Amino acid sequence: MRRNLALALTSVLALVLAGCGAGSDGLDDVKVSSAKSPSVTVPDDFTASATETRVVKEGSGAEVKDGDTVKLNYVAVNGRTGKQFDNSFKAERPLTTKLSTESVLAGFVKGLTGQKVGSRVLVAIPPKDGFKDGQAQSQAEQTLGVKKDDTMVFLFDIVGKVGTEAKGTAQKLPSSVPSIVLKDGQPSGFKDGKSVTKDPKRAAAYVAIKGDGEKVKKGAEITAQYVGQVYPDGKVFDSSWGRGAPASFSLDQVIACWKDELPGQTIGSRVVLVCPADSAYGDKPPAGSDIKAGDTLAFAIDILDAS
Repeated sequence: MRRNLALALTSVLALVLAGCGAGSDGLDDVKVSSAKSPSVTVPDDFTASATETRVVKEGSGAEVKDGDTVKLNYVAVNGRTGKQFDNSFKAERPLTTKLSTESVLAGFVKGLTGQKVGSRVLVAIPPKDGFKDGQAQSQAEQTLGVKKDDTMVFLFDIVGKVGTEAKGTAQKLPSSVPSIVLKDGQPSGFKDGKSVTKDPKRAAAYVAIKGDGEKVKKGAEITAQYVGQVYPDGKVFDSSWGRGAPASFSLDQVIACWKDELPGQTIGSRVVLVCPADSAYGDKPPAGSDIKAGDTLAFAIDILDAS
């Protein structure tokens, strides 16, 4: 969870992103290099009137569906200028996002739905499937150089699909820890109990479901669903489940409790964190939140992916 509780993605592109077409003659003229960090060369003043796709290399993995959370590497090029304005390959950390128009451009959804994991796909995105919102368009022009009438061309590597919830072996939480409350099968908060420790002194992690994935490394970029509540049964102040999409962030950019307690946990696990104030926000809680100075916090976290 980020310190400001608001940002789910670190990429400038992902912050402002809000389409499965057949191949086109236009995309047939787009050239893709085979370098580790590929380049994309488009014809002069390249435009598209509808979102179009061209499969450069077909993968053998599962089909991507509308609403899936996916991991993508991409190169983004402005059709008008031919210039690259974003590249996740250079960062060596794929973008993880929900394939939904609530999270990404309509052109992403149209262009990637129906493609297979492992595929390399070119997608041409016209303005009508791009940055429709005025504020997003203004930010795109200022930060990315993309004007409202520009066609964008993306080269995507579909790295994988991310699970939707923790899967593994259920573990019994100690009676000293608040119990998880479920709503529609998803954690929605915590319930106090007479054996619950009232004033925990140290940050601690407790596994409710033990996943069988790889261990999370220090400083990893993780994708997770989570709910945060004032300990032991106070107000819920943040919930990715409530927003309808997982969050992705670096463990170098979160409160100390997350940074210190999540490394070593396995992907696919559901973990309960108890975070005293000195490992959370101390006497400086986020502005506008339901957290007060000195509050201990509790989190239920489904670790969906880490890289």
